[in-house]
Amino acid sequence: MRYPVMAAAFFAASACALGQHVIVTAEGMHGAAPPDVSKDTVSVEVNRHPAAVESWVPLRGDQANLELYIVIDDGEDTNLGLQYESLKAFIEEQPATTKVGLAYLRNGEANIVAPVTADRESVAKAMRLPLGEAGIASSPYMGISDLIRKWPAADARREVLLISSGDDPWSVADPQNPYLLKAVADAQRAGILVHSIFYSQAGHAGHSYWLINWGQDYLSELGELTGGEAYWQGDHNPVSFDPFLKDLALQLKNQYLLTVMPNGDAPKAKPGLEPLRVSAHGSGASVHAPSQILMRPRN
Repeated sequence: MRYPVMAAAFFAASACALGQHVIVTAEGMHGAAPPDVSKDTVSVEVNRHPAAVESWVPLRGDQANLELYIVIDDGEDTNLGLQYESLKAFIEEQPATTKVGLAYLRNGEANIVAPVTADRESVAKAMRLPLGEAGIASSPYMGISDLIRKWPAADARREVLLISSGDDPWSVADPQNPYLLKAVADAQRAGILVHSIFYSQAGHAGHSYWLINWGQDYLSELGELTGGEAYWQGDHNPVSFDPFLKDLALQLKNQYLLTVMPNGDAPKAKPGLEPLRVSAHGSGASVHAPSQILMRPRN
């Protein structure tokens, strides 16, 4: 498949490469499919200054390449296996332009059991029950950072579906959780969106209302800041993942590659992450983007 030059520059980006490109997701009202969002309805601010929308490319058809890692926290309750048929169906239903990988988080690391591949059957066969040992995953956010470090840049979008309680025994009830903030920054630099589905972990933490709420807050922050979506059903495990996976599939079909350039009157900045705000006026859709974008230095 062929990509426009500017798309290839983004998709091949690493943490040190060009950074004016970002994935934006359009959402419809009440779970419905959003209308197409045109470039002329999109406005952008970088570091609270207006930025020019250089291009706005729908990631569909021959622009739809996607690498998607399903990441399972090994500390989750083994009842998670009840959701595996839904996960396998979701994998199987992905378009041909999507490659899927599988990793388990354990002891702060991402153990990749199936690198991203077009072979859906091999990914499904690699799925196993989580170990179900409380605390074995340590910080799931350190695991996400480790996955990003191990994940080669590609000519495709890169996104994660994390299945976890979100609880972090290394930084309990910390509004400035350093491992979460590092995972967010790592994902933003790499242009990776992180989605999640809450599922309780094994042991006491699986029924601690306090820890459940902190875990869900962390997962929500991870999704909100990286441009992903966080799913949960109250303070208990969802009966079925199907509604969440259906919504995620819809979001993946309604994403755009946004390329921005600071306007001439914006202050020069050092290379690095800058606050980002994207909106679409009069489009009939809302848009969701990462909270920061990796920018190049200006001459």
